[in-house]
Amino acid sequence: MGDHKEQPLRVGAAVRRRRRALELTLAVVAERSGLSVPFLSQIENDRARPSTASLEKLADALRTTAVELLAAADPACSVDVVRAEDPEQGPAPQGRSLVRGHHQMHASEYTGDHDAGREFQYRNDQLLYVADGGAEIEAEGRAYRLGRGDTLYLTGGVRHRWRATGPETRVIVVAVAEHIEAVEDRPR
Repeated sequence: MGDHKEQPLRVGAAVRRRRRALELTLAVVAERSGLSVPFLSQIENDRARPSTASLEKLADALRTTAVELLAAADPACSVDVVRAEDPEQGPAPQGRSLVRGHHQMHASEYTGDHDAGREFQYRNDQLLYVADGGAEIEAEGRAYRLGRGDTLYLTGGVRHRWRATGPETRVIVVAVAEHIEAVEDRPR
């Protein structure tokens, strides 16, 4: 009761719109992402659902983020519940969106191992919160070790990478959406 029931997320139309906006062919996106043309076609036609890793590769090839593709795939709603045990995601997903739709804020949860070699840089501000376990974050030439309950704030534009220090680690990443332009405070 009280849940906003939705169909499973369909990212195909969002992927197609982004690819066409960049004037790219499926072959070019396949080459950039390392995914096959038939698989990309299936994704665009909502006949296949990409894994988190495939969605990140696809987002990189389209010069965007997985969060933005997911946000563009789902219309905004004012109230939405995202259950911890979503049957669509299966048991213990490695990464899942905590906010669906096109909103000013995005939040994702990452469980267990994470691609420590992947570098991130977001245009807008971001907060990493360690819900369980621990994580190591490298940002601006410094390393930070976070434990359960610790947070790390990054202003927009800071390049960083992070990794879980154990399989039980859960990291919540909250960010101002990429489609929102951050502005400096104006003097009053």
